[in-house]
Amino acid sequence: MSETERTMDQAKLRAWIGKTEEASDTIHVGPARLMQATLDREPKLKTGDELPLGWHRFYFPTEARSSALGRDGHSAMGEFLPPVALPRRMWAGGRFDVTSPVLFGETVKRISTIKNVVMKEGRTGPLCFVTVVHDHRGADGAGRFTEEQSLVFREDPEPGQPAQQPTAPPANAVVTETITPSPVQLFRYSALTFNSHRIHYDVDYCRDVEGYPGLIFHGPFTATLLADLAARHGNGKRISSFDYRAISPLYDTGPFSIHWNGTDTVWAETPDGALAMKAKVEFA
Repeated sequence: MSETERTMDQAKLRAWIGKTEEASDTIHVGPARLMQATLDREPKLKTGDELPLGWHRFYFPTEARSSALGRDGHSAMGEFLPPVALPRRMWAGGRFDVTSPVLFGETVKRISTIKNVVMKEGRTGPLCFVTVVHDHRGADGAGRFTEEQSLVFREDPEPGQPAQQPTAPPANAVVTETITPSPVQLFRYSALTFNSHRIHYDVDYCRDVEGYPGLIFHGPFTATLLADLAARHGNGKRISSFDYRAISPLYDTGPFSIHWNGTDTVWAETPDGALAMKAKVEFA
């Protein structure tokens, strides 16, 4: 199905449920060392070390030709993802369940499956939620981890549309860190993940077409920072489950903060102190 055959017919969209695609990649340490540099850390990872949670996104790139990209820089709909007739794509959240760690140097197979497609009516118009499950397995066929990814598709904003009401964050942080986003940082993460979504690097497109005040800080990048915060303060324990939800977007227009409650919750706050993302963490 081509980009021109998008639809809002839920029955047609739900026909994509069960659709699968497979990919395999060798988890070389190079991209992860570049991520360390992006985080302004000394690149010290080496072959045989464990892949940090969320850093698998530097592998299994979608090999979409430039001519197959949509107006937003994403791959054309109607191939693996259903052809939703809504222009804006956002990362709504996800969940990781880890069986055993992936080690740098091993080859991993990823099996992706469309789990669900649901149409809803939101405050600003129709929404379509697409759930994708990615099962990652080692060369021996044994499971390493699964990722459940939730995407939401929506209309472009109307001029003068009221802003989303802020959600109050938890008030029990024991660790707080400040993140100062920049266009260079967002470009580097986009390059590492081969993500050509224009909301992360084309500020004119962000403002003029999608109505954002600045570049969008990647949802998966925020989740990765939260998982990293939990891992660094988890007393050496390995994360076995990480369930996160995006509440409101973060931009490159000012510093934001990430927080850890010392037991099982991490979250990100906007520069104004509203909740941007929240995650529940379980340790092995």
